[in-house]
Amino acid sequence: MSALSSPEMRWRKSSRSAQAGTDCVEVAVLVNAEGIAARDSKDLFGPVLVLSPAGWRGLLSMVKREG
Repeated sequence: MSALSSPEMRWRKSSRSAQAGTDCVEVAVLVNAEGIAARDSKDLFGPVLVLSPAGWRGLLSMVKREG
């Protein structure tokens, strides 16, 4: 079983997702906090972006800065 399909992963809707439900991103902390995964909530079996904790912080910083 891969870390992305582990039953310990708890996907949650991002607080930055659209409230209408059409543009939703889900995020989950990887097992042992080795990184953060993000996926399109409309495509649960599609691609997943995985970032290290430092990479996730950098992405959030850029999004906050750029809007």
